[in-house]
Amino acid sequence: MRIEKRIAGVRAFVQAARREGKSVGLVPTMGALHEGHEALMRRSCGDNDATVVSVFVNPTQFGPQEDFAAYPRDLEQDLRRAQRLGVELVFAPDVAEMYPEGASTTVTVAGVSEGLCGHFRPGHFTGVATVVAKLLSIVQPDRAYFGEKDYQQLQVIRRMVTDLAMPVHIVPVPTVRGADGLAMSSRNAYLSPAERRAAPRLYQALQQGAKVAVGGGTGGAAVAAARAVLDAEPLIRVQYLVAVDPQTLQDKSERGRPLVLAAAVYLGKTRLIDNITINGETK
Repeated sequence: MRIEKRIAGVRAFVQAARREGKSVGLVPTMGALHEGHEALMRRSCGDNDATVVSVFVNPTQFGPQEDFAAYPRDLEQDLRRAQRLGVELVFAPDVAEMYPEGASTTVTVAGVSEGLCGHFRPGHFTGVATVVAKLLSIVQPDRAYFGEKDYQQLQVIRRMVTDLAMPVHIVPVPTVRGADGLAMSSRNAYLSPAERRAAPRLYQALQQGAKVAVGGGTGGAAVAAARAVLDAEPLIRVQYLVAVDPQTLQDKSERGRPLVLAAAVYLGKTRLIDNITINGETK
């Protein structure tokens, strides 16, 4: 497996792959790879002749009071995981390579970036869209892979790719969960033992809300059912819990499925997000 820290090296690798007629997949990550990332890499390695994984903790998507400095980093472990799964190249640039002195261009995706996490993390999705646009420009993959756990991020990237006519297929990959239902996340490592035991209540709450929506309830009724589960867990503090349209992310409190129930909660200082999609028409 090849490891590159320079953009020029990645481009040379991709150009050589193209000359051999190979398809190329991209899995953008911030490292601290876990089973969720492995699902993305497996999918890419299965779909493409060559897979590039980026490992870059992107500073522009962190707010001033957020955990950029403390975000978990373990490049050696990440490289072992990637190599074991058949990844051909890992791109692990430093900040100066991705944002050279004087860099001033950003990408803002209006609409889908403004509610949910975007409301509480101003500038976050501008940072996400900008770094993903750069990675897509550097690698120019046939396909790029993103997890459905970060549902709003997925919709922001889809909108950006459509609006800017980028020649790449965005492939969503279902959320990977532990046996107790907790979505895999690098931030799970921050949880204390008590918080880790309480964390599965987030997905249990979303499942309870989904039952109401499947039974014909409105988004508002689904949110109320989910909120009752979360409010029963004293360690969980809800930041938001909403029912939204799967494509536009607009409010669907007054209507039924299809919809997405999405939530962000705090356990201590750790912020976790999750979502569940309820398809079909209300009967």
